[in-house]
Amino acid sequence: MTSSLVNSLMLGRRDTLKASVAWSLAAALGLPAGLRAEAHSGSRKGSLDYADPADNLYAFGKIWAAYDKPIVAAFHGLMYLRIPGRRMVPVFGYTGTGALLAKIDENGDLWLKSRETGYFTDLKTGDILETWYNPFTEKTVPVYHFYNDVLVGKVGKEIPKFFFGGAGDSPTLMNEGTAFPDADGRYPFVLPFQTYGDDMMLSWDYTHEYTNPVTPEGWPKSSTGKRITPSEHFTFNFSKRELEDRSLPGVRFTAGFTRLSECWPFMQMGGTPYADATLFGRMFSHKGLGLADVPPKVLAYIEKHAPEFLTVPDGWTPDNSRVDTWKAYAQDIPPENPGYAWKPSGFKVPSGKGRTG
Repeated sequence: MTSSLVNSLMLGRRDTLKASVAWSLAAALGLPAGLRAEAHSGSRKGSLDYADPADNLYAFGKIWAAYDKPIVAAFHGLMYLRIPGRRMVPVFGYTGTGALLAKIDENGDLWLKSRETGYFTDLKTGDILETWYNPFTEKTVPVYHFYNDVLVGKVGKEIPKFFFGGAGDSPTLMNEGTAFPDADGRYPFVLPFQTYGDDMMLSWDYTHEYTNPVTPEGWPKSSTGKRITPSEHFTFNFSKRELEDRSLPGVRFTAGFTRLSECWPFMQMGGTPYADATLFGRMFSHKGLGLADVPPKVLAYIEKHAPEFLTVPDGWTPDNSRVDTWKAYAQDIPPENPGYAWKPSGFKVPSGKGRTG
């Protein structure tokens, strides 16, 4: 779900989300029992006004996470590689989890916090890979698992903008194509809900372009170039009746999850004829069944290597340090060029290539 589901949403000030964010999950944390109903319903009663940013924020938090206690969502599917002029071929599975919790503050803004994981799996067995044979370069490479240790952030009453990269890069408006400015040039947080009977649908998109933190100068094998263009696209499906029932702290959803980007750094495509290839992922995402949402092999792996990633972090202090997978790779993996200046992160990667970085 997060990416992953999470993966990718929210840290912000009024209209710009500084999204070097990291979906956080540390110690399971819920609101005091006596506050749960009031915290997510506020003073409003009855059905939702889908033209009101406040009601849209409430609905989004209820769909994406839950208001009474942390929930765990999962995603799983396949990734394909497309080389220009050639058909796409499946290369590995892509799966992971997000643990999330939401709250509405005294100003009516939405706060979200989470931790997320991302793993690559064997196409046939579904086992999480520690190494991957690259059929294009004919080399076996260690796999980099993604651990987003802490993401805590606020979404206000305007559609957020994410900022990745560095100087000269531009922020990305979420839901470009379905978000439009009002008379004052602001983008109110009004989402593109669609309703067919009790079936309700929501799309959530972002499309980035920014400076690659895994630079060709520092990581010539891992880097596919100076710029990267990752995008993620979600199509949520859920019950309108459940969404509008303010006595419920959350709503179950199923979703389609699509991701496009350059090749992951661990694939070692830099400097090869395949550096311009595109990765396409098609996944399922879902939430509402607790740990039963997590594929059994993924759950067993997390319980062995990183059980804290099934919980959310303590507190609500904003943190956005690991949400960008390329940035996390550049923090966890020493440069391939020994003379390249490097500052490692203090995060201890639980498993995969980053653990020994």
